[in-house]
Amino acid sequence: MLRILASFIIGLALMPAVQAKEVNDIEVADSIQVAAKTLTLNGAGVRSKFFIDLYVGALYLNAKSSDSASVIAADEAMTIRLYITSSLIDGEKMSAATLDGFVKSTGGNLAPIQKEVDSLISAFRDAVEDKDVFDLQYVPGQGVSVIRNGEVKVVVPGLAFKQALFGIWLSEDPVQDDLKEDMLDED
Repeated sequence: MLRILASFIIGLALMPAVQAKEVNDIEVADSIQVAAKTLTLNGAGVRSKFFIDLYVGALYLNAKSSDSASVIAADEAMTIRLYITSSLIDGEKMSAATLDGFVKSTGGNLAPIQKEVDSLISAFRDAVEDKDVFDLQYVPGQGVSVIRNGEVKVVVPGLAFKQALFGIWLSEDPVQDDLKEDMLDED
């Protein structure tokens, strides 16, 4: 019995520890499960405005990449996770900021995806609170699931919609340049 216990303890000691990256006091997981796939943390950073940290954004991909155009274009499982870190964000502000992000991401041409954008924004109309975690999880053939604190709020179909959504953070005109750089940081 003692040998079994000793073997178990040694085995635990030799197991790789679950890694996490800390960003702005938020522990960001090194990987997540999406549609039976393990996605790896590509990078994470802080979204701030007027010297106020609003959220931590993390990008999860099948394989690490620093090529924003290929990430946006890819029709493969991926996730952007947003950890809300400010009580200044509420549903109304989150909705308005997301709409502004879509306008920038699409160069002002929202018409082809307006219905999908409206659907996504409706998921932010509920009370958004400090410490909420949103997963914007894309799965090919299904679309983008907006998941708040583990609860699916809405699923929005379409690759074109996913491309515009991920473009909010990763396009040539992102919501914040250094956040884009951090999300594309493969270290």
